[in-house]
Amino acid sequence: MKTTAFFLMMLLSGVVSAQQKPVTGYAPVNGLKMYYEIHGTGEPVVLVHGAFMAISGDWVDWVNELAKTRKVIAVEMQGHGRTADIKRDITYENLSDDVAGLLDYLKIERADIVGYSLGAGTAMMCAIRHPERVRKVASISHPIRRDGWVKEANDFWPNFNMEMMKGTPAETEREKLNPVHGSFPDFFKHIKAAAMRPWDFGADKFKATKAPMFFIFGDADGVRIEHIAEMYRLKGGGNIHGDMQPRVDSRLAIIPNATHVTLMNRMSIIILMINDFLDAKPQK
Repeated sequence: MKTTAFFLMMLLSGVVSAQQKPVTGYAPVNGLKMYYEIHGTGEPVVLVHGAFMAISGDWVDWVNELAKTRKVIAVEMQGHGRTADIKRDITYENLSDDVAGLLDYLKIERADIVGYSLGAGTAMMCAIRHPERVRKVASISHPIRRDGWVKEANDFWPNFNMEMMKGTPAETEREKLNPVHGSFPDFFKHIKAAAMRPWDFGADKFKATKAPMFFIFGDADGVRIEHIAEMYRLKGGGNIHGDMQPRVDSRLAIIPNATHVTLMNRMSIIILMINDFLDAKPQK
């Protein structure tokens, strides 16, 4: 009996493990073979990483945590991780079109989008260009135009070079994952060009977006405080006494003692707030 119980337990354990394995694949979108993973079940949320990241390292913890209650579609954007780069500018417009294309491929009509840094810009642009596909956006540490960054952040890029990336996880992990080995130097140039190119989402277009947005910043993350306030006001926030009048569905959080990079270490706090935002019913 003990032997039978043991094998039954092992069999059930194997079934559970199989259920927990993610669905993975490559979506043919806009000239890319875009790698994606699907974890968990529930309402769909697309999780979009930052520059030089992939579905690895700390980002895995974010995927797994969100997947406890939702269907998480984690992507690897153009040139990142297992998605090979192509001869196309890396722009927020292009990246947002790729996300919409992935939703088409997966036959997902509408989804929430959670993005960090470059991924946050992609998420917000998706709400501008593909409003019918986006329910809510959680944007972690990203402005809506280049001068939203503090001067030091913009001044950094001209002097940023490949030597600074030698041996870093950004280089070594990508070399392990990417189908085009030895392509990191060209990819680095692609990202640098994207960061230095003038860009602006347009205040009017941003204000017109229908999807509620949750803006999450660190108190020292490189985005100007004035710009953060501008973004929140464009979505109807600010100068409201919530006890005396209706509140808007968009939200703002400033995480204390957090930089652009160390925001990733505050997952336990941020995921709780994101889940509360995504679950919230409309205020009006």
